[in-house]
Amino acid sequence: HLNIFEKKHMKFIVSSSSLYKELQILGGVINSSNTIPILDNFLFDIDKNKLTISSSDLESTMSSEIDIESTSKDKIAVSAKLLTDILKTFSEQPLTFIKTENNTIEISASNGKYSLAYLDGEEFPKQVEILDAHETTIDSAYLGNAINSTIFASGTDDLRPVMSGVFFQFNSDSLKFVATDAHKLVKFETSEFTAKNVSEFIMPKKPLQILKGILQTEESNLTIQHNESNAKFSFGKSSITCRLIDGKFPNYEAVIPKENPNVLTIDRQLFLNSVRRVSIFSNKTTNQIRLKISGSLLNISAEDFDFSNKADENLECQYSGDDIQIGFNSKFLIEMLNNLDSETITLSMSHPNRAGIIRPVNENENDKESITMLVMPVMLND
Repeated sequence: HLNIFEKKHMKFIVSSSSLYKELQILGGVINSSNTIPILDNFLFDIDKNKLTISSSDLESTMSSEIDIESTSKDKIAVSAKLLTDILKTFSEQPLTFIKTENNTIEISASNGKYSLAYLDGEEFPKQVEILDAHETTIDSAYLGNAINSTIFASGTDDLRPVMSGVFFQFNSDSLKFVATDAHKLVKFETSEFTAKNVSEFIMPKKPLQILKGILQTEESNLTIQHNESNAKFSFGKSSITCRLIDGKFPNYEAVIPKENPNVLTIDRQLFLNSVRRVSIFSNKTTNQIRLKISGSLLNISAEDFDFSNKADENLECQYSGDDIQIGFNSKFLIEMLNNLDSETITLSMSHPNRAGIIRPVNENENDKESITMLVMPVMLND
């Protein structure tokens, strides 16, 4: 009868700040409005000195483990909003959680008691077991960087779900991460980490946003397990399991032009600032700017005929190739230049109607990693 007794008198002590830190991250999974009420809650799974907290939106489930003082074993679901709101106000202190006679959880802090209702933890959706999984290990911060470098290029069109996530393509020479919305495309490739088997899958945006937020400061290795329908990312004492996007990712290699004889090399920040300024004068629907390159002179211009606004700037650059005039949507150009951190970049082009390719020029020559960004041109209306 011990089990019944333990459940009835469930009690544990936890540090308020370590609990709050985990809940802030886990809260990212919870939708603002849920059709199933239990999803508005965190699941607390107490197992002696270990507390596993989970949150879910049915598509993704995240869990983290923290140390507590307890001898109980129990599973309860508690209101995410209430708990996060109260924890936000506490300074670091031990909090005692106790189940009371009248179906509430009582939290005792140094100078107050707070009671809240709980639900039966058994009703909470279970984290999916991933059977027949492919498994790959990668450095956490590195994956954070790969997500950060690609996610901004993924689409937002619900009619083309395969383009609304990031494509992971793994094999024994490299790991590739690709995102595109048909106007821009980013491919991040590394040979520093590899996979045993050839495999590919499309990850939805939401769990990636959550991972991106955590991983760049995480100092452990991360394991990715995936099968046809789900993927699980495990790192430190946390994991996220999510349903993959179903469908076939477009053949992106086919759209990357192979021959690009016209190559512009320029200081990234200089180029970015100039594009930013000039684009203020561009047409608000097309955001079109014009690049005109001849010799070592780059001219960036924009004109909004509806309002007689126009701007042009000249920049010194290194250039090899034929004189060229090409139009781009400045919004995409700015996004790409913003998502690189190298001092210098190259923009390679073939024709005014073919995609331009932006690449970082890495001073530290990291041959194991490459980033290719592709931006579709817009037709210039002369």
